[in-house]
Parts: sequence; structure tokens; C-alpha cells
Amino acid sequence: MTAIPQQILDQQKSALDTLVATQATLFSGFEKLVDLNMKVVKATLDEVAQTSQQAVSLKDPQEAAAFTSGLVQPGAEKALAYGKHVYDIVAGVQGELAKLAEAQVAEGQQQLAAAVEQFSKNAPTGSESAVALLKSSLATANGAYESLTKAAKQAAEVAESNLNAAANATFKAASDAAEVATKSTRTRRAA
Repeated sequence: MTAIPQQILDQQKSALDTLVATQATLFSGFEKLVDLNMKVVKATLDEVAQTSQQAVSLKDPQEAAAFTSGLVQPGAEKALAYGKHVYDIVAGVQGELAKLAEAQVAEGQQQLAAAVEQFSKNAPTGSESAVALLKSSLATANGAYESLTKAAKQAAEVAESNLNAAANATFKAASDAAEVATKSTRTRRAA
């Protein structure tokens, strides 16, 4: 019976640690989403009760129109804030998972480099060009990975910027619509 080399045991422990960290990150994100949704449901129920009480006291159609137009902007603001919270949670989880993945890749690269170095020390005479080619290929692969990682981070930043711009445009459109509705109601009252 042969003993399991310590290197294999270390790799297995590292893989298990990464799995546990990944699960913890995913569960934490799920927990945050559940907490956010519970808070939103509670706040929504409270607001519906309050709004219903206000709606019951309306006396004429003009008051009803003003009341409903007054609900548009706060509703849009709340929807926008909810979307932003969800995005922040998901982005946080994604960032943590990316860090874990980068650590795994870095460890794999380090192990591969160590293996290539060990191979080069034990390579037979005359295989220097093959070892040099192997080292060059490894360096090229590492460079390509770093470039792809940098491009992915830039793409994520652009996506976040576009999301913020779209959210701001949506909020402005909702605010403008609420303002138009309010002016229209005031104009009808004055007439």
C-alpha cells in the first residue's frame, strides 16, 4: 500500500476549502436577497394599508386623479431602489466568486509553473529547446489569461455604468410623467 503524497492531499484540501467558500458566498447572497424581499414585502403591505386609507377619503374625481398621479414617482423611485439593491447584492456575490476563481487559477498556474520547473531540472540533456518552448507557452497562456481577466473587469464596469445610466433615465422619465400628470390635474382644477 502506498502513502498518498502530501501534494495531492494539499490540493484536495484546497479544492474543498474553495467549495466551502463558494457555498458560503452563494448562501450569503441568497440570504441578503431573502432579507431584502422580506423588507420590501413588509414595507409594501404597510404602504398599501396607508394608501388605502387615503384613497377611501377621496371625494371627487379630480382628487382621485391627483392622488394617483402622486403615486407614480414614489413607485418608480422604489422600483429603481429595489433594482439597485438586487444588482448590488448580485454584483457583490459575483465579485466574491470571481476572487475565489482568480485564487484557484493563480494556484493552478503556480502548480503548473512548479511542475514545469521540476521537469526542466530533470529533463534529459538536449531537451533544453523543448523546455524553453514549454516555459514560453506557459508565459503566453498566463499573459492571455491576465488580458482576458482585465477585459472582463472592464466589460463589467461598462455594464454597471450602462445600468446606472438606464436607471437614471428611467427615473427621470417617471419623474417627468408624474410632473406632467400633476400639472394636468392642476390645470383641470383651475378650469
